[in-house]
Amino acid sequence: MCGIVGYLGNRPLLPVLLEGLRRLEYRGYDSAGVVFLRDKALEIKKVKGRVYDLEEKLFYMDKSGTTSPGLGHTRWATHGEPSDENAHPHFDCRGKLALVHNGIIENYYVLKRKLIQRGHRFLSETDTEVIVHLVEDYQQEGFSLWEAFLKALRDLQGAFALALISPDEPDKILVARYQSPLIIGVGEGEVFLASDIPALLPFTKRMIFLEDGEVALLQQNNLQIFDFKGTPREYVIREIHWDISQAEKGGYPHFMLKEIMEQPQALQNTLMGRVNLATGEIDFSREGLSKEWLGNIEKIYIVACGTSYHAGLVGKYLLERSVNIPIEVDLASEFRYRNPHLTERTLFIGISQSGETADTLASLRLAKEKGAKILSICNVLGSSITRESEIVIYTQAGPEISVASTKAFTTQVLILLLLSLYWKTLNGWSLESNIVDRLLSLSSQMSKFLERIQPGLKEIAKRWHHVSDFLYLGRNILYPIALEGALKLKEIAYIHAEGYAAGEMKHGPIALVEERVPTVILSAKETGLIFEKTLSNAEEIRSRRGPIIGVFTEGASELQNLCEDFVEVPETTYEFLPLFYVMPLQLLAYEIAVLRGCDVDRPRNLAKSVTVE
Repeated sequence: MCGIVGYLGNRPLLPVLLEGLRRLEYRGYDSAGVVFLRDKALEIKKVKGRVYDLEEKLFYMDKSGTTSPGLGHTRWATHGEPSDENAHPHFDCRGKLALVHNGIIENYYVLKRKLIQRGHRFLSETDTEVIVHLVEDYQQEGFSLWEAFLKALRDLQGAFALALISPDEPDKILVARYQSPLIIGVGEGEVFLASDIPALLPFTKRMIFLEDGEVALLQQNNLQIFDFKGTPREYVIREIHWDISQAEKGGYPHFMLKEIMEQPQALQNTLMGRVNLATGEIDFSREGLSKEWLGNIEKIYIVACGTSYHAGLVGKYLLERSVNIPIEVDLASEFRYRNPHLTERTLFIGISQSGETADTLASLRLAKEKGAKILSICNVLGSSITRESEIVIYTQAGPEISVASTKAFTTQVLILLLLSLYWKTLNGWSLESNIVDRLLSLSSQMSKFLERIQPGLKEIAKRWHHVSDFLYLGRNILYPIALEGALKLKEIAYIHAEGYAAGEMKHGPIALVEERVPTVILSAKETGLIFEKTLSNAEEIRSRRGPIIGVFTEGASELQNLCEDFVEVPETTYEFLPLFYVMPLQLLAYEIAVLRGCDVDRPRNLAKSVTVE
């Protein structure tokens, strides 16, 4: 959610901080700020609004005497409304400490009351400000900056990633992480920090992923990591292989459109290393997924949030065709607060694009405590969920910058499809003879499909962007796609939309059908009898004068005749239906949002990586 960047080195400071903040805008935020040294004193500039508002404020500033260390921050409001005062960074009373923070301090009210009684003056409504005053308070008791920082950390309850600087020790940045991501970038005689990889890619590809409960002392030529008690910890510098161009728009007007259109390549990347061309087999051996590890599973939970939850619902349909094991799909925010039956024979599959989703991470930890086996599906190397999993299957989708997820969803679905096929072979079943060939041709088929449907969806969007309500209907494996289509429209176009299993229409939602409420109906002949049943649902809507936008199998004239608008999907196999049917819905939501003048990549109130509950 919030974003942190920091730098200590000899480069011009403000361009580094601003570039890093721009690359974190996808996380969602409402204010931005920076702190730096000028003439051996701390100076803070912050503003309610976007990074470009901050840039404008800095543009007219006298930059002489500005040096590192420096910190930057984008804030997504949790405590206190968006305002200049509530924006980060925050000072202590003396102006001798400046701090930025991601996460939530759950015991901030108790700490704040105690600090006010001790004479501290607060200038914001945030939970964050208590941290910098807490460090100051320990310094006033006679502790060094390092000792005061460690003692303050041990007083905090909640989730946090922190960075702190002081003009009294200008050769240092102090950082800490607990249940909120923080990455250190290592250069030659310089050091960086950020909340996520894209912020660091212009400057270095050598990165350290801080673990929960770790604190780091950063200096230009010296980097030390400790636990919260001050005990030294070993660390590993990882080489990140993302190309910086992957995080650029590449000529597209929005990251979201770029990421929709690069889904064929993302799916191809997901297949890499998982399909054995020589044997025609699906292979997860490099991830350590073996028959022995899966052999005694009696129950499967698939747990995720938002778009990843919809991918999990698709996974249930796919896995049930391959394994004779009960499967439940749970919203992570609900799973962690009920009493799921978890044993050492339970498989917990956690799905998260960022690997930092707070509810999914907490659910994973619950399952782990109960002895369940943990498998995660994730896109981000070194993220919290991946580090706490026994087995990780990376989607290999590359960076996803737009807040609304697209290629993350399709690559997650493809991983679940591959997993279902792999599990089938482990159980001694043979795969269809041409399944590998179909997988390998998937990318080129989708490229042609996207190219064909985009112009038509622009026209459909022109006819319907003015409405205020949408219904989405699908059955069986297309039901989760209806949910995902409705979610996309809500997220980026701010239109009220609801997804339903088509058979549920008669149990209430049909009351909403009228001339001003279009219904998007998903139907595939590959589902057999289900296609005919969905056709009947379309007839019911049509008889009540409800306009229909159809997404259906190419040549299905019986459904085409009922529709005001339609998109035809090439015939494919049952397993590939979700991949083909979700793409028109992504494009429809995008085109409608553009026509409505919405901020497509950074929709209001949303964040890319939801690291708070």
